[in-house]
Amino acid sequence: MKKFLFGLGLFAIVIAWLIVWTALPWFVILALVIVLALWLAFTRSGRRTFSVMRVGLSTLTQRLGSSSVIVIGIAGVVGVLVAMLAMGEGFQATLQQTGNDDTAIVLRGGSQAELNSVLSRDNIDLIEQKPGVAHDAQGHPIASAELGVIANLPKKHDPTVEANVPIRGVGEEAWTLHPNVKIIDGRKFKPGLRELDVGKGAQRQFAGLEIGKQLRLSGQEWTVVGAFASNDAYESELWGDAESVASAYRRGGSRQSVTVKLTQPSAFDQFKAALMSDPTLKVDVSTTRDYFNKQSEQLTKVIRVVGITVGVIMAIGAIFGALNTMFAAVATRAREIATLRALGFRGSPVVVSVMLETMLLALLGGVLGALIVWLIFNNYTASTLGSNFSQVVFQFRVTPQLLWTGIKWALAIGFIGGLFPAVRAARLPVTTALREL
Repeated sequence: MKKFLFGLGLFAIVIAWLIVWTALPWFVILALVIVLALWLAFTRSGRRTFSVMRVGLSTLTQRLGSSSVIVIGIAGVVGVLVAMLAMGEGFQATLQQTGNDDTAIVLRGGSQAELNSVLSRDNIDLIEQKPGVAHDAQGHPIASAELGVIANLPKKHDPTVEANVPIRGVGEEAWTLHPNVKIIDGRKFKPGLRELDVGKGAQRQFAGLEIGKQLRLSGQEWTVVGAFASNDAYESELWGDAESVASAYRRGGSRQSVTVKLTQPSAFDQFKAALMSDPTLKVDVSTTRDYFNKQSEQLTKVIRVVGITVGVIMAIGAIFGALNTMFAAVATRAREIATLRALGFRGSPVVVSVMLETMLLALLGGVLGALIVWLIFNNYTASTLGSNFSQVVFQFRVTPQLLWTGIKWALAIGFIGGLFPAVRAARLPVTTALREL
């Protein structure tokens, strides 16, 4: 019963420590490290702990194979976790950069995305005339009624594989509404013609999107006349004249969304109130920033949940690897530890030294895993399905915050993996330890 209660107490300590550890900011952990270093350097028990730890570290070369199990296992955990989180971070950042607060997007009421929305020509005219919409020098509303269609194009790295690419039909004001969309090669498409401007992200992912190439879409030939950059989700798209796209795909005068330029960000409330008070309109409206934030939330959450789940499963394996390695290390040093205790060393220096040894190995594994992920995945270009069931091209973002999260996971694994072997070493009776081989 006593052993059971002791084990239960250790388990409670581990759970409480993990809860506190996950909440600690980096500067608090740095302060704890400084306090630990001062304790090791200037207190009697600290110097004893350092002496025991130094002896243990000196034998690492003799335990290189088993010690590398801890390092490699934890590096794998950190690598997978940070890579998955970097994927979600990059996808979310790409969509969040797409919108802003001085433009608004209007969809049919109840639509979750542009793909599900349909607005008639009468609706579009009413929306563009509402108060709060900015006008150009000629007095025309700065608005773009847009529609999106999906085409299948071969992937660049494997032409036998096709994927969905979004084609956005836009109005002439689209370039004003999206000033970050810049032509970097060729020219803008001409209204009324079957011409396309392609995002540089789409160019990287799909074959046949070079300037001058012909694409067969909906049974018609389209010419790529320009390429644009925007550093957001629009880079994954092909842009053409809305009337031409609607004609080719038999959409008539309907559109899926209307994007408008607001006179100022604070005019959004006025614009929204005017739309909601019009009984002939059943629409939803939000700033483009809020719209694209919502589009990113669900998939980002899924990516993070999957990443953390895979990381936890791998972390459990790494913990067992650390436990086996450190239990074996304690067993081989049983006589050494017993001798130290017979000479007057208490159990606490033994516990702390074994745990510090494990956490140093874990830190090495965490740094190794973080470095590998940063070298391979930072700014790595990938694509995934967006809300319109089309490919969104984005870049992984391995941020310092994610690297720090990975290292915290590594230290947490090292703490758990070293605690139980350390306690066993400290509690082992001296007489029993001296008889062990």
